[in-house]
Amino acid sequence: MQKLILILALLLSLSSCKNDKNTNPENATEDLHLKGLEVDSTQTSATKDAEKPKELPAPLRAVFTAHGGLDHWKQMNNLCFEMKGKNGDETHTISLPNRKTKIESKDWSIGYDGKGVWLLKHDLGYEGNPVFYHNLMFYFYAMPFVIADPGTNYTAVEPTELDGKMYNGLKVSYNKGVGDSPEDEYILYFDPTTNKMAWLAYTVTFNDQKKSDDWHYIKYDKWQEVNGLLLPEKMVWFNVEKGKPKGKMMDIKFDKVTATETMLDASVFSKPAEAEYVK
Repeated sequence: MQKLILILALLLSLSSCKNDKNTNPENATEDLHLKGLEVDSTQTSATKDAEKPKELPAPLRAVFTAHGGLDHWKQMNNLCFEMKGKNGDETHTISLPNRKTKIESKDWSIGYDGKGVWLLKHDLGYEGNPVFYHNLMFYFYAMPFVIADPGTNYTAVEPTELDGKMYNGLKVSYNKGVGDSPEDEYILYFDPTTNKMAWLAYTVTFNDQKKSDDWHYIKYDKWQEVNGLLLPEKMVWFNVEKGKPKGKMMDIKFDKVTATETMLDASVFSKPAEAEYVK
């Protein structure tokens, strides 16, 4: 599974946002509780309509505040970013209220129109699993805000040293039936002084749908302000030794990022006639 993540990560790429006219601008150990942290353990429904909002842990609220505020994030209706990788240019466009997505490159396009994931092949086509990839980078990019999604549960972890510095952390898990990979787990590490997110540890369970103790690490190395929000400018993937990050493996930079209140038309994400739905 680690090889799959590395291959997919190496396929990532850079391009320009075309659909938004505005310019502003993704079980190894027992969970340990941080002293004094109050976490609401109420289980939430996997169905959005039936979801009763639950109180977020105070440390997580502080992280959101440090990144511009969860309420401000919820006012945004679209997100677009560019990234560069092996296959040239990619453009990622996301409708935030319904998570419809489209990724465009010179060799292929992938989209989610609310009905299913579609793939449009050009000259070389796409190597990989489009269903797995269609929202992979969005989920990494939209941290920390994306972990406020319905059906998410939080548990404190003890302060942890990563790459020579101590961080506080929150472990994130999901109710059954939430998303494509409800068995995935994340640990969000944040600076105890500034409350800014610094690291993300994550497992990948897309294929086998079983809990994993194979943790991967991303350092959120640089942030940029986008329409009042603090969003990633650079992420660094690390090698792992004895369960901890050890040495840079690769990095990805994000350019021409936009996050605005503009509602994108459904046609932006519609399946082209030449495309096919994939599973």
